[in-house]
Order: sequence, then structure tokens, then C-alpha cells
Amino acid sequence: MPDHVHATGAYSADELVSLLSDRLGLVFTERDSFFLGVHHVAALPGGRITIQPNAIPGDDGEDDRYAEEHPADWVLLLTTTSVEDADPPARLESIEGIVRTDGPE
Repeated sequence: MPDHVHATGAYSADELVSLLSDRLGLVFTERDSFFLGVHHVAALPGGRITIQPNAIPGDDGEDDRYAEEHPADWVLLLTTTSVEDADPPARLESIEGIVRTDGPE
């Protein structure tokens, strides 16, 4: 389970990969899984950031939402970090169009 959830309707997943690679110096790897569909993962010291569409392929041919409380067309940024490292979520919040959805904005 992620420590922090950020979301955006302003960027596609591929645009976020490019933006965060440039701004945060991260290297993302594209992955495909039954549960998450196509998503991108970058390692952080003591954690990781996952970029994924909120709409993921469902068993019935219809898209399901990973996070029901967010619009299907949003892209999610799921961050897991060590307790000592609060920096990545703060740096994400400094990028226009990305909002923290699991706590104070």
C-alpha cells in the first residue's frame, strides 16, 4: 500500500515519466501486470514511485478504477518512502497540475 497518493488530470502517464525523469532525476521502468496494467516504476532511496492510469483493464473487458474516489481519466502517482525521507512527496506537490489526494494539499 502506498504511503502517499498524488493524482493529475493534466498529464498522461508517459508525460509524467518524462517530466519526473527530468525534474527528479529518476529512471522509470515500464511494467505490465494483471492487477495494475501498464505502469511505470522508479526506485527511490528507501522506496519507490509508481505512475499508473487510474483506469486499469478489468476481467470483463471494461476498465476498472484502481482508486474509485478518483476520475477514471486521472493518472496516479503512488509513493512509498522510508519514514526518514519525506522529500519526494513534497517535490511532487511543487509541480503544477499534481495534487496530493491522501491528505492536506
